[in-house]
Amino acid sequence: MLPIAMATGLIFHSWMEYAAWAAPWLIFIMLLITFCRIDPRHIRFTRLTGFCLTAQLAGSAGVYLLLCPFNIDLAQGMMICFLCPTATAAPVITGMLGGSIERVATYSLASNIAVALLAPPVFTLIGAEGLDFVATTLTIAQRVVPLIILPFIAAMMLRRWARPVHKALSSRQEISFYVWALSLIIVVGRAVSFAIKEPPAMIPAMIMLAIGAGLACAVQFAVGRKIGARCGDKIAGAQGLGQKNTVLAVWMAITYLNPVASIAPAAYIAWQNTVNSLQLYYHARHCAANSKLSTGRRR
Repeated sequence: MLPIAMATGLIFHSWMEYAAWAAPWLIFIMLLITFCRIDPRHIRFTRLTGFCLTAQLAGSAGVYLLLCPFNIDLAQGMMICFLCPTATAAPVITGMLGGSIERVATYSLASNIAVALLAPPVFTLIGAEGLDFVATTLTIAQRVVPLIILPFIAAMMLRRWARPVHKALSSRQEISFYVWALSLIIVVGRAVSFAIKEPPAMIPAMIMLAIGAGLACAVQFAVGRKIGARCGDKIAGAQGLGQKNTVLAVWMAITYLNPVASIAPAAYIAWQNTVNSLQLYYHARHCAANSKLSTGRRR
């Protein structure tokens, strides 16, 4: 499904601007369904949250300082791939892979709030002149916080006052996957439209940024998995640190950095969803194999 969604976005990219208005609503629906599985008593900050947040912020600073002397565009592109907060869809994939939705939801809240507060001074330090700290903080926060907070509040309200609806949504988690695939078509299509508008002279730089995004994706999934293994949930760690809100990252790069740096988070969309596709495929195979084995033993 995910490769089909990405291919559809690629083929029909010129039409995706007309559907851009639907993306926030699709994300809201997707997260509402996912959050209906959450027990609010399990939402708490743990070692996983602290370690992943440290890796996110330290990784963004480290990769920028390492690459800045060689290529400023690459440094900015890699920095934004690490600094970018957790994707709003991360709890969806985590739930499908059998990880803790509560842990990823908690880290997602912490990650997005940290970026909303830290992005303005970071962008100022690396050369975005004339930046209004308060205005930028509010703008970034307005783009990410409601998409996480409002579905969570709605899910908790349904849990409290509309139990039958809450039960129906919590038992139909597969719907959130297809809603996410639909939103992925829009995101990929818009990213492709942006990339093809760049002049031919930028192709080498774009290829370098795309390869760098792939390395950043692999590193963050691997580090997140290591952190998760130490904290008791490899899936939550990997998805929390590796799956990024790339739509926000592209917007931040275009708005506050060298616009060509936005190619990195745009390419990250394809890399992370390739990883997610493979994970879901092998997880489904593993579950099917275990089911056959259990059936054989019962016989």
